[in-house]
Formats: sequence, structure tokens, C-alpha cells
Amino acid sequence: MAEPARNRIDGLWGVRYGEILLARFDGTSFSAEVWNTMGFNDCPPTEFAELDARAIAAERCALVALKNGPRHWVLDAIEAQMRETAPTTKFGTLEMFLAATVDFGSTPPSPIAYTERSVARDTVFEWAAGTPLYQLTSPDGKVYVMQAIALYVDPSQTLDSLKSLADRLELPDGWTFATHVADRPLRLLSTEGVATVLQDELANTYHRVDRTD
Repeated sequence: MAEPARNRIDGLWGVRYGEILLARFDGTSFSAEVWNTMGFNDCPPTEFAELDARAIAAERCALVALKNGPRHWVLDAIEAQMRETAPTTKFGTLEMFLAATVDFGSTPPSPIAYTERSVARDTVFEWAAGTPLYQLTSPDGKVYVMQAIALYVDPSQTLDSLKSLADRLELPDGWTFATHVADRPLRLLSTEGVATVLQDELANTYHRVDRTD
């Protein structure tokens, strides 16, 4: 079966964005809608900081609203299904679109470092040749490539500071962190519409390497 048509967005390295996650519980498991600012604004820090998560949760009948940002992409391009068909909404002054859904299973949504999460999205994330790759490797050999850095845990974090990130992370036993430069494009695909991600203790997000093309 042919892959569904996707839009491509280039020039994403260092681009700032933000997200609001609306978490819900269906009686069995927890999940969260992921609303993203991309294409509408660059997540102005002051306007994003003014968003009241508790008020948003009450307004949207969510279990909790989580502010995920500001962030900066550390990849070069994204291919995704037609965003024009995605629902849109506005939080405060910031317009966003529904980008994905995160499955938290039986665990309430919370930032647990080095814990895998399943994200329902049909995307291709791409790092161009010559782009630095920041990678985690688990004890069982799974590889995760950083897709975005976070500024809300450590506001002083920058793209340049990633050069010394290995000295700052307190990795669990058996985990390793490495940096190298891609010698050819790396394209990571979702698997049957699901991507597996995790975060380090600074809330930087990594995409597990499952499918490439």
C-alpha cells in the first residue's frame, strides 16, 4: 500500500515552537491531545508564559493541561499528513493545530525521564547530511535521536550548549549518550502511525530509531 501524501516543511533547525497537551482518562488508560504552534507562530515566550494551564484544563474539560515549551527543533525537516485537515484552536492569543496524541497507558501524565511514550502521528523526521546527531542508546541497544530541546526546565539551554550535554546528563545505568555528524540524510518514520519517544531529565525529546528510508 502506498504511503499517504505528506506536506514537507524544511529549514526547521533551531525553530522555536510550543505545545499544549490536554490529558484525559477513559477509565482504563491516560492519553493526551498535542496542540502545536507550528505554522501559526513561533511560540512567543511571554505569551506562552501567560497561558494558565489550570484554566485551560477546566475550559477544555481535560484532566490536566500541560505546557510543553518553548522548544527548539534540532532536526531539519518534517513530512506530515496534510495539516490543512487537522483541527485548530486558540489558547490565549496563540493559535495551534492538533499534531498528535500521546498514549500514557495506565500511568498518569508526568515527566518521567528515560521512559518511552507512544505518539500517534504519521510523520517523517529528517536530519540532513552534515547535521549533528545527539543520540541516546539504551542498555538493550535501542537508539534514540534528539528531535527537540526544551527551555522550560533549564532556560539557559541553547543549541550551542548541546556540545557539552554529555557532561550534564545523569544517565541511568547502562545508558550512553553520543554525538556525531550525519554523513547522509537520516529519515525516521512512524511505525503504522505511531512514533516512540522519550525525554532526558532536561525534557529534551528523542525519537526512537525504528523505521528509516
